[in-house]
Amino acid sequence: MNPALQGYLAAMEESLAADGGLADAGAQLHAVADVVEGNNALLLAVNDGSVPVPARRAVLDELLAGKVRPEVGRLVHQAVWVVPAGDVVTSFRWMGSRLVQAAARPAATTAEPFAEDVLGRLGSRNRVSGYAAAVFESCTVADLEEIEDQLFRFARTVEANRRLRHALGDRDLPVAVRQDVIVQLLGGKVLAATVRLASYAARGGRARDIVATLDTLVEDAAKARGWRVARVAAADTVGDDQQRDLSDALAHLTGNPVDLQVTVDPLLLGGVVVQVGDLLVDSSTRHRLDELKEHVLASEEAYRIPGTPTRRDATDG
Repeated sequence: MNPALQGYLAAMEESLAADGGLADAGAQLHAVADVVEGNNALLLAVNDGSVPVPARRAVLDELLAGKVRPEVGRLVHQAVWVVPAGDVVTSFRWMGSRLVQAAARPAATTAEPFAEDVLGRLGSRNRVSGYAAAVFESCTVADLEEIEDQLFRFARTVEANRRLRHALGDRDLPVAVRQDVIVQLLGGKVLAATVRLASYAARGGRARDIVATLDTLVEDAAKARGWRVARVAAADTVGDDQQRDLSDALAHLTGNPVDLQVTVDPLLLGGVVVQVGDLLVDSSTRHRLDELKEHVLASEEAYRIPGTPTRRDATDG
């Protein structure tokens, strides 16, 4: 099933488990699938990928208005958004079965989530982003800004602490243990939503990619409030005026307001490295020196007498 929908359902499952609504929501999702499949015109409308998503959502909204739990309406909306049109009804049944199974588990384990399937890097990050989409729906803009900052700071803490990074990135360590470490570190110090997101990063994402997964959540929080995140690594402290100028320039380039997340890395020697999504701008002194070194080595190779050693050979030796 679509990874983004897996993550979204995981978040909704937590909410439904908290108020005992798992079985009810599961049954309603199966009922929605029955109704759609039992009406050819409706089935064609839902399965027609040429029909814009908002239009297909509107058809289902009219069908479900006042007849299902709000959580079921949200799950249906998300499925239409992320799942290929021809698989939408199948996704309703998949979600319904998963919720019914969760409801049927012994009371002592009802609050324990299903183990997530092993996915590749992109699939895992999409799953975590799907979870975040559900969490963000109940957050204010101010909450989103705070969550973004808290996740960024936690990611930098994990990145800088070798023992912590090793513990959270150890796939042989049970997920529950890794999540407990996160709860102990963040519980009572950040928003509850931040703890949920960081904990799910340890379950829905790949263990060895924990820092990158947290950074993905930072970007998701920024996008949820209409911003982009620019990760800036600088050799020295970046002043307020410089940050403002850089933010304005990047906003003009990307077409969105840009939130700078700045870290200081003396190894850069000078300048900055800026990354916004897939865009990377490296104007650091370290990068320029590396380019100069490669240029010198290439020039040396061009004029080298055959059979004589090069500097690269001497360095490698």
